[in-house]
Amino acid sequence: MEHIKTLGELKKSGYQPKSVKEEIRQNLMLKLKKKENSFPGIVGYEDTVIPDTERALLSRHNILFPGLRGQAKTRMARQMIELLDEYIPIVAGSEVNDSPFEPLSRYARDLVAEMGDKTPIEWLSREARYGEKLATPDVSVADLIGDIDPIKAANLKLSYADERVIHFGIIPRSNRGIFVINELPDLQARIRYRCLTFYRKVISRSVVLKCVCHLISCSCLPLTRKTTRIAVRS
Repeated sequence: MEHIKTLGELKKSGYQPKSVKEEIRQNLMLKLKKKENSFPGIVGYEDTVIPDTERALLSRHNILFPGLRGQAKTRMARQMIELLDEYIPIVAGSEVNDSPFEPLSRYARDLVAEMGDKTPIEWLSREARYGEKLATPDVSVADLIGDIDPIKAANLKLSYADERVIHFGIIPRSNRGIFVINELPDLQARIRYRCLTFYRKVISRSVVLKCVCHLISCSCLPLTRKTTRIAVRS
């Protein structure tokens, strides 16, 4: 598939886009059918954490890993990269991994509208679809969600109300991928509230940039109703 370079060629190939959670679900089902280890190298969780995590992924849930430091929570999250498809198509030059079938950002929408089936596409590897952030007291809303870039607005001569002047944070850049936030309680309360409020709005598809990523929190706070809480303890 990686030889395909335009949207028209992608359509002719019969490629069918999937949500990231559906990708993970289907690939995990294949592993389970082949009786392969979903989380190789993780010892001691075979009858507890791993089965619970597999059920959560099969249910398309977000995941909350509460537990003490050093208990392989982040390692398990990083291994979930292997449950993604090897490559997915994105609109060439997109900052937020826009699907050529459902472009979300202004840049991608304009490009697809202008070029149609000649829209150039790139193939994004599974490793590039993983985003991780350590929550520390100095993390800001701009780091996680994004902010207005005044230099971009001045160079492009655009109003601050124009979505093209946004500098995206790590959550939008993890669109169609996996996003992990470590030590969520260490975030300032107002930042934590805005981050989770933003994520809930993303899930309900009520914001301009309707990014959808698989959210994993290695901490001790609830996220959304469709979240599985998996206790990690020795």
